Amino acid sequence: MAENHQGLTSFEDAPFSPLHRKIAAGAFLGQICDGYILGIVGIALSYAAKPLGLTSFWMGLIGAGSLLGILFGSLLMGSLADRIGRKFLFCVLMLISVIISLAQLLINEPLTLAIVRFLLGMAVGADYAVGIALLSEWTPRKSRGNILAWLLVAWTVGYVLAYCVGVGLQSLGNVSWNWILASSAVLGTITMLVRLGTPESPGWLAGKGRTQEALDIIRQHLGEGYGLPSAVGKKASTSWVRLFRKPLLYNTIVSGVFFACQVLPFFAISIFLPMVLTELKIENPYATGVLYNAFTMIGVLVGTWLISRISRRAFLLGTFYGGAALLLVLTVWQGMPPYIALVFVAAFALVLAISITLEFAYPPELFPTELRGSGVGLTIAISRIGAAGGTFLLPIISEQFGIAASLGGCIATLFLGGVVCHMWAPETSEKFMGDTPTADGVPVPMVALRS
Repeated sequence: MAENHQGLTSFEDAPFSPLHRKIAAGAFLGQICDGYILGIVGIALSYAAKPLGLTSFWMGLIGAGSLLGILFGSLLMGSLADRIGRKFLFCVLMLISVIISLAQLLINEPLTLAIVRFLLGMAVGADYAVGIALLSEWTPRKSRGNILAWLLVAWTVGYVLAYCVGVGLQSLGNVSWNWILASSAVLGTITMLVRLGTPESPGWLAGKGRTQEALDIIRQHLGEGYGLPSAVGKKASTSWVRLFRKPLLYNTIVSGVFFACQVLPFFAISIFLPMVLTELKIENPYATGVLYNAFTMIGVLVGTWLISRISRRAFLLGTFYGGAALLLVLTVWQGMPPYIALVFVAAFALVLAISITLEFAYPPELFPTELRGSGVGLTIAISRIGAAGGTFLLPIISEQFGIAASLGGCIATLFLGGVVCHMWAPETSEKFMGDTPTADGVPVPMVALRS
């Protein structure tokens, strides 16, 4: 265990406590709610198409609306969280999500729905940046990677749950889509209540020069024998400029590109899954969609098990290149037998779901505490440019050029992610780091240290 100059054990080495469980519960419920909010739009749009007279343009725009909102929400709130702290935003963001979710009951035309989905996406993006930063800064160091990986399990539970709830609520008739979209308010309310009373991050307080306040919080919740790590306590710059200068520049590029190249095919395909499966000539696309979501859930669980057993680089490269290869076969082999098509659909869902396990675990490892909110927020913002673009364009490209053209873009995206990670992704797992260089307190690729 690490000790500081006063002989106290670092709070990062404290055993898992009731406080850790409270913060983890608030973060996990937030991810379930966030996944639900994003997953519910696909099934809701399939029911809203006729009542609202939605064209492929409106389907794409509304589907991408929340993803575009995430871009701005994570970008703005990540930086704000580094300036004013995590605690206040962690609690108030769920209240905002509940209010916006309920507003969807009053919508009866496409433009307003697109705007409201954008605003709801902003709340989700802000929650990503703030929740991941707060949880990573409170979680004991030895279990941090695994716990952050489980965030994706929670997110996927919400995403898959949305599909099931949506199917269950279709019996409400022409207004079923309003109630389906607004149902996220239930999860948001529960999450908000759990988060009340969450304390501020000691690492953030110490980085702002508020050392005594940080120590008081640690002693109140963990005991007298714990204090700040010896390296914490000096006020550090939170300027965004540092993210775009060596040595952090390559970490910023890798973090944004890897996240974007994973979520573009994930959202583009899963949001319009029934359409994609129909275009691939797969019989009973809704039943196959259930299979796809089941393997997505299994894949996230497998990824969570793998995350502490293989290196981060092996994880990234294997899933990017493996996913691209599976999707390539599924796209090129037209008219494959149905049972073989189901195998490839399930395998692709599995690999893609395994890959996203790193999305909440890897970015916090690439940025120092004082820039973690900004770095994670920027990462999520970059990723949503790709995700929103893919979601908006998939139905339009498929209508104009066929599904093969849309899936070809997804294949190229996965391959690009593999190449960028191959060149620059630093190893951040302590178990496999070896001689990986560090700078500003985080691992960086060797090229980042060259003049």
